[in-house]
Amino acid sequence: MLLEVSRLEAFYGALQALFGVDLAVDDGEVVALLGRNGMGKTTTICSILGLLRSRSGSVRFDGTETSRLPAHRIARLGMGLAPEGRRCFPNLTVRENLVAAARPGTWTPARVAALFPQLEERRDQYANTLSGGEQQMLAIGRALMTNPKLLILDEATEGLAPLIRQDIWAAIRRLKAGGQSILVVDKALAELLPIADRAFVLEKGVTVWRGRPDELTAQLQDRYLGV
Repeated sequence: MLLEVSRLEAFYGALQALFGVDLAVDDGEVVALLGRNGMGKTTTICSILGLLRSRSGSVRFDGTETSRLPAHRIARLGMGLAPEGRRCFPNLTVRENLVAAARPGTWTPARVAALFPQLEERRDQYANTLSGGEQQMLAIGRALMTNPKLLILDEATEGLAPLIRQDIWAAIRRLKAGGQSILVVDKALAELLPIADRAFVLEKGVTVWRGRPDELTAQLQDRYLGV
């Protein structure tokens, strides 16, 4: 198993946010992390990446216990994040954003451009002049430039125009076909569930359901994911 999260608990100061999260991603899998807003999805990602120190529980990545490691060491083990809100470096060009994150491996600016041709057309533009969709492509490309064993996508299609969303999902399908392990947080179930191999659902900081996407019935979706 590439990533194993067990009984994870985490706090913001005195406020407990995670009460027992279990999660796993195997090599080559696409795993969906689901839940309503405020149920702990981004907090789980921050805890996995060491951006928020967990209070108890275990996070094992590629055979290494990482729950007490600093974030930069966890990143070097092979986790790449495209964060919610994109967070591109605004005063760097597209190419500079990609090069700034580069680590040795098969992902290069040319390969990112093949995945997202729009970025090649904008390679010399500053990131803050890009559209929201182009910034999202850049955030994913920047994460890929770290040559991650596990790519984590937090709300990769939120707020994007339908055509851009289709481009993002097409890229995710290509990444899966190439064997990339991916953990995805997204509300677009119609697009995400056909791609995912497994799904985990959080409610109030606890994993309340896990299984194959085809087992996540309409009744379960309404219970755990409906408004």
